[in-house]
Amino acid sequence: MKKIIKICILVAVIIIIASFAAFLYFFAGSAPREENIIWGIDFSQMQAENLKLDWKKIYLAIINDLGAKNIKLHNQWDWIEGKKDKYYFADTDWQINQAEQSGVNIIYVLGMKSGRWPECHIPAWAVNLTKQQQQDKILKYITEVVKRYKKSNSIIYWQVENEPLFDFGECPWYDKDFLKKEVELVKLLDNSRQIIISDSGEQSNWFEAAKISDIVGITMYRKVWAHITDEFGFNLNSFLSPVTYWRKALLIKKIFGKKVICIELQAEPWASEPFYDVPLEEQAKTMSLELFKKNVEYAKATGLDTFYFWGVEWWYWMKTVQNQPQIWNEAKKLF
Repeated sequence: MKKIIKICILVAVIIIIASFAAFLYFFAGSAPREENIIWGIDFSQMQAENLKLDWKKIYLAIINDLGAKNIKLHNQWDWIEGKKDKYYFADTDWQINQAEQSGVNIIYVLGMKSGRWPECHIPAWAVNLTKQQQQDKILKYITEVVKRYKKSNSIIYWQVENEPLFDFGECPWYDKDFLKKEVELVKLLDNSRQIIISDSGEQSNWFEAAKISDIVGITMYRKVWAHITDEFGFNLNSFLSPVTYWRKALLIKKIFGKKVICIELQAEPWASEPFYDVPLEEQAKTMSLELFKKNVEYAKATGLDTFYFWGVEWWYWMKTVQNQPQIWNEAKKLF
């Protein structure tokens, strides 16, 4: 019995020491400061229209006023193939053409889960299909998009799905094996570009994304609304140290040989409802000029060298509708 107790104590001590060492590794210290940071923008035509804004004016302002040279496009399956086997590319063509004319680099998000609520954007005609039928249609949709735009010199990466391994959003299924099929298809159609798989920066170790991708894209959210029930929740501040991202990125580099970039840096409110339905003072609890500046400094302290801001549509809405251009003007300094 005494021997068993001693063994248990020894195991407990080892666990405590290992946990403390892991804590120090991921939370203590600082990352090397990157001097040459690439700043980019996430853009969603759907989000612009949700804000009742002219999406073309925002897009042109991103390029010509902000001066952004890196844009990630979130174009939805239900928009492009609103009718079965009928593809509407006019708006996307315009976005790609403007990028080509202005020397802008594009990350193009492919698939069913392409970002912005409800995350998975399934055409009405495909909602009641079986899982297999939906997957067949998604592969056909991806094929049409890649074949159409693979000759564009503006597209630098394909991103296959948006956080496809993270259970968030109103999605009918999550399927890692299907994700691999999507990646294989894109590589077959266009082997000239690397593929990004995105993952939660805060709630994942990024290993599964690294196994499938060429580049791991992560999110970085600092102040969010923690949803408990439909009626209850609270604002939550992230406790992660900037060095946490650096250490995790080092592991991904050492184990998988893959680079980690941030493809969603929080720069808009995260409220209990869509932010355009809540008062400005409530929006300011999770994003303001002060919080924007803090997020930029936090990003710089992670040691990563690429960040895409999530929220440019809100900046423009604040600037043009609310007559509060402060964040838009602050962001201009970075570009």
